[in-house]
Amino acid sequence: MTITPEDSALAKQMIGSILIQRKVINSLQLDEALDMQKKEGGFLGEALVRLGYVDEKEVVAALVVQCSLPYIAINKYEIDPELLKLIPESMAREYLVIPLDRVGDVLSVVMVNPLSSSLKQDLEKTTGCRIATFIATKTEIQEAINRWYVKRK
Repeated sequence: MTITPEDSALAKQMIGSILIQRKVINSLQLDEALDMQKKEGGFLGEALVRLGYVDEKEVVAALVVQCSLPYIAINKYEIDPELLKLIPESMAREYLVIPLDRVGDVLSVVMVNPLSSSLKQDLEKTTGCRIATFIATKTEIQEAINRWYVKRK
């Protein structure tokens, strides 16, 4: 399974518009990021971060506004080691996801790309749970993966 920028194609323009409306970037910066994205691939937010126009938290804030996604400060949570068994470490690292909580057959997962329906389906298949998605920054998720999966070993 591959996460592609097409999974969030609609969000690209909307995220850019939100960042412009919030006066985080201007239209020239958005155009430059879109050009970079076309040449190098990836997501618009990643291009904006690489160019130094925004930080990860500003991209996440735009996603929260655009998609009504709940943001989770993952570093404030204790994660049950049993949950980590549901998502293999290799998958967590590759797709930047980490389980947060489980209630019945619903697994709450924090991820960088909660707009990816194919990732959500893959997680459901892997875990046998329905997936409730939350968003955090790439750095926050990487730190949580490093912290919790290493503790488990």
